[in-house]
Amino acid sequence: MSLPPLPKNFGSAIDLSSLGKPAAETIATPGLPVTQANLVAEVLPASNQKVVILICWSPRSTQAISLLEVMGKYQEADVLENGEPAWILGTVNVDSEVQVAQALQIQSVPIAIAIIQEQMVPLFEAVPTPEQIRLVIDKVVALAAERGVGQALAKSEAVETPMEPEEIAAMEALERSDLVEAKAQYEKWLARKPGDSLAKLGLAQTELIIRVKDLDPNEVMTLAGANPNEISIQLKAADVEIASGLNKEAFARLISLVKTSDGDDKKRAREHLLELFSLVDPADPDLIAARKELASALY
Repeated sequence: MSLPPLPKNFGSAIDLSSLGKPAAETIATPGLPVTQANLVAEVLPASNQKVVILICWSPRSTQAISLLEVMGKYQEADVLENGEPAWILGTVNVDSEVQVAQALQIQSVPIAIAIIQEQMVPLFEAVPTPEQIRLVIDKVVALAAERGVGQALAKSEAVETPMEPEEIAAMEALERSDLVEAKAQYEKWLARKPGDSLAKLGLAQTELIIRVKDLDPNEVMTLAGANPNEISIQLKAADVEIASGLNKEAFARLISLVKTSDGDDKKRAREHLLELFSLVDPADPDLIAARKELASALY
């Protein structure tokens, strides 16, 4: 089972440095306020019984406050047959819980993070539509239930989301194998709706197809083995591995480049790796491990 394609940076999250001074008034928030004291003692252990979804927010961000309201309503609605909540909502006020925000490496708000069996999974930044949030919650809870954590929510009638005109045009272009036109349509879609998660995913997938379609996989991997420090060849090899479903190998290859390169090469390797991250299920264990390793390599 995979999560909906809502990769990191999918929306216009607000950089903390761009916000004004913290608001003086107290804002009522749903869920469990997460602090340095209860994060390790209560919140992480609780994720072994139920999914915990953290919303990192600031009273200075109206987007963050809006997201809290939506998440609070969904948590109230998601009740199991025994009357207990199906999942736990945690809230991190990054202004008052500075150490927690630093530990989570929060640079912008709002951000949603799922915790399953004490492992953190980035969900999305900024504020998706309520329909997209609903899909993410359902998928995360179902995925956790498959791993023995909590119970899946009862299936509700699916809400059909109309396709965007550029999405239709891109799909038609892909059916004709016109990758250039498909790419142009996804770019047009993003120009009209910057940050749209489906448009970003479609563009990334199309660009990957364009990059690998004329490559000979065996030749690329042979050259990569013979030229471990040639970044252009290593990027092609990582593309081939991702296209072949070898996510762990692709991530390891580029993380190694990040560690051993500097300057422009280091930047190219990191940016390419982040692009490949966006193509993989956010709950994939290999992706979670790779994100941690990349953070260690950079910091």
